[in-house]
Amino acid sequence: MTSVITLLTDYGLEDGFVGSCHGVILGIAPQARIIDVCHLVPAGDIRRGAAILAQTLPYLPAGVHVGAVDPATAAARRSVVVQAGDRLFIGPDNGLLSWALMASGGARVAHEIANRELFLNAVSPAFPGRDIYAPIAARLYAGGRLSDVGPEIPLDRLLSLPAPTARLGEGAAEGEVLSLDRYGNVQLSVTAADLAAIGVQVGDTLAVSMGRRQITMPFRDTFAAVPPGTLVAFTDSAGRVTFAVRSGDCAERLGLPPGAHVRVARAAEV
Repeated sequence: MTSVITLLTDYGLEDGFVGSCHGVILGIAPQARIIDVCHLVPAGDIRRGAAILAQTLPYLPAGVHVGAVDPATAAARRSVVVQAGDRLFIGPDNGLLSWALMASGGARVAHEIANRELFLNAVSPAFPGRDIYAPIAARLYAGGRLSDVGPEIPLDRLLSLPAPTARLGEGAAEGEVLSLDRYGNVQLSVTAADLAAIGVQVGDTLAVSMGRRQITMPFRDTFAAVPPGTLVAFTDSAGRVTFAVRSGDCAERLGLPPGAHVRVARAAEV
């Protein structure tokens, strides 16, 4: 179960925050293998962090997965360790872990992080990733018992983000903006399979409705199939429909925030 420790945070790379987490882990479990999933999650963007973790998980070895993205302080938010399948997840109980838990087959058991003997000696409420999550991850990696972390909590008490969904009907797929990446690409909850189910194929032109706005864009196999500056839809590496501007920022051009409602259909059917 504990072949690696992975870290996903909004700490950035300009400071020593990530390095100190590595140092704490290796000071307790010097044999640990650490994978940095991402440290450039926009500050406090729980939804973006949840999407990155869930979509990266299929390519990660089983292990202990730490998530530290939370606009609240450590004192204001319960922290948990959750087992799902052959993985352990550590982080704030704010929904950050919820999509990854679903991707792992669902939570099996959850414990509140409460045993201060497992923390660093001095705990800063501003840095639970270093002082709480990192040492607990290291101890669990080294064979510590999950039950030692703190009391078990009912699974229905865990906070969850609404699951990404898409609805099919009347020749169209309706969904929401799931995530925005650093390139300005706009990832939808709609999948390539959803488009196939309504008869959309690569090479078609999409009619896209965003509230009162309606636009068209080509559906291609890659963003590189259109000239620079052109809007395009394609299937990304997670199997979801994504809007992009080749050599540009689609999120900025369309003004689509996470959660925005989007309807997609073949242009000829609208």
